[in-house]
Amino acid sequence: MAKVAVLIEALYQDLEVWYPYLRLKEEGHETIAAGCGEAKYVGKYGYPITVDAQVGDLDARALDGIVIPGGWAPDRLRMHKPVLELTRKMMEQQKVVAAICHAGWVLASAGVCKGRELTSFVAIKDDLVNAGARWVDREVVRDGGLITSRTPNDLPAFMKTTLAALRERKTA
Repeated sequence: MAKVAVLIEALYQDLEVWYPYLRLKEEGHETIAAGCGEAKYVGKYGYPITVDAQVGDLDARALDGIVIPGGWAPDRLRMHKPVLELTRKMMEQQKVVAAICHAGWVLASAGVCKGRELTSFVAIKDDLVNAGARWVDREVVRDGGLITSRTPNDLPAFMKTTLAALRERKTA
């Protein structure tokens, strides 16, 4: 099974953390809630999560994928150098990077958007285009190991695509 980190910061979109986190666990993957310094975070709608590790302690070589949730967390996540470094390394190693909603901000700040086809919440479309992405309006977009979606309504397609990408990595 795969080893996947779900990146956590304050005011994460509750469904965009818990739906992937639980689906990954349900499929038998080792799933790590990874924070940026705190032991516990509260989502945008008040649901708490206790982290298993800190992003700065993770090694991209030991991971198969990361999930970057939306909400207001990405605006905080992108200010942490270890988050940007992990995102870049995962992309360089052609691992699975699954980003939903406002998580595109992390991709832009990590400098990994150029030439990539992706989607996001429409409000950050210009940010991603200005970072060099080819933005499209679809429920899920897969560009190699990069998987992106727009909103919590897209979570079923987002996770089906993410799980398929992780399966492909393990059978390759």
